[in-house]
Amino acid sequence: MLRKLERSIGETTISDAPKPVPQISLKTGTRLVREWRGITHTVLVEAQGFEWNGGRYRSLTLIAREITGAHWSGPRFFGLRKGAAQAMEREGGEHAQA
Repeated sequence: MLRKLERSIGETTISDAPKPVPQISLKTGTRLVREWRGITHTVLVEAQGFEWNGGRYRSLTLIAREITGAHWSGPRFFGLRKGAAQAMEREGGEHAQA
């Protein structure tokens, strides 16, 4: 009986483990567009990072932080991850990708 209980606990722990987040693959030249507090922000995907507002950045998260002043997941902020739509509705912004 004890072994059965230990086994079921072990199986639950394994199945409840967080799953790895798949990498986002964006083609060079893709434009990401996001409206934030009435301002439209456009990010250009480059081979070695991203261009926004005349500057080059190594991640979307850095750009999202610059735009919002708070920590955001960059892919989520730009609508590339599940759950982005609900977060954007709470913040009052809209997004689009092209």
